Amino acid sequence: MMQMITGYWVSQCIYVAAKLAIADHLTTPQTYEVLALNTGANPKALYRVLRALASVGIFTETEAGTFAMTPLAELLRSDSPQTLCPTAIMMGEPEHYQSWGNLLHSVKTGEPAFDQYFGKGVFEHFGTNPEAAKIFERCMDNFSQVELRAIAPTYDFSEFKVLVDVGGGYGELLATILQKHPDSQGILFDEKYVIDNATTTLDKHGISDRCQLVSGSFFESVPSGGDVYLLKHIVHDWDDERAIAILRNCQQAMNADSKILVIEQVVPAGNNPAAAKLLDINMLVMCPGGKERTASEYEYIFEQAGLKILRIIPTAEDIHLIEGCKA
Repeated sequence: MMQMITGYWVSQCIYVAAKLAIADHLTTPQTYEVLALNTGANPKALYRVLRALASVGIFTETEAGTFAMTPLAELLRSDSPQTLCPTAIMMGEPEHYQSWGNLLHSVKTGEPAFDQYFGKGVFEHFGTNPEAAKIFERCMDNFSQVELRAIAPTYDFSEFKVLVDVGGGYGELLATILQKHPDSQGILFDEKYVIDNATTTLDKHGISDRCQLVSGSFFESVPSGGDVYLLKHIVHDWDDERAIAILRNCQQAMNADSKILVIEQVVPAGNNPAAAKLLDINMLVMCPGGKERTASEYEYIFEQAGLKILRIIPTAEDIHLIEGCKA
């Protein structure tokens, strides 16, 4: 119980290590003095944080004052294929950390703690705070890289010639799919402040010539003509009314034989541990009516949008692929 109560002590130490890029500096064992010099930290304070992290398996003190990497620390390297560094940074930044600190406000009112603390909605905040928006989108790309390892062997995208990624961020999901299917074309659709920074991801994957960038609001319309509409971690940001509006706009843009693929966690019944049950609280404090949903709740919003669920496909990760079509 004490370990759970003080859990944020560890998470904030991880945030500091990620923010200072400690793992990137530890290509060879280094003293805390050298690390402090290279990262702009106070030497004695940094030592105390590294010592604490070493006690839970993140870094190791090989001799007095000298630290080296561990398998857990490798996940904080920015160049690691399995890096969690962007996630560690985002979760420790004020946008998430302070909002979670005001969880009681959300529980008492049902309103996002984020709005109460920052005075505006989360997506409005990102639209006017470019650095916070970049941290968020890098974290979403980070999630995509992890989740794609589960999505790719689970779902066959080869039948689709045109894929529309609705709210697709910087395009990591869409770019990875297009890279594996050279005959397909893509449309990446998101807010202008996101689309303006998406070309780096597309160039990295070598698919810029096959992916159209379109900016706009999915509450107004989405690009038409797609064979499949992808919505990864979009629907869970919104209450039922707005989630239905997004899905309805996709339904109206779809061809008669188009598919829709909503990629989200699905809340299971019972008391067993499930990441969706804690992510649901993150939606409570961060987003306007956002929530993780059960299978029956997804059936309801699909039906209200003129869609029907064909199947819900579990993956090796916590996410599910909710495949649908026009009703």
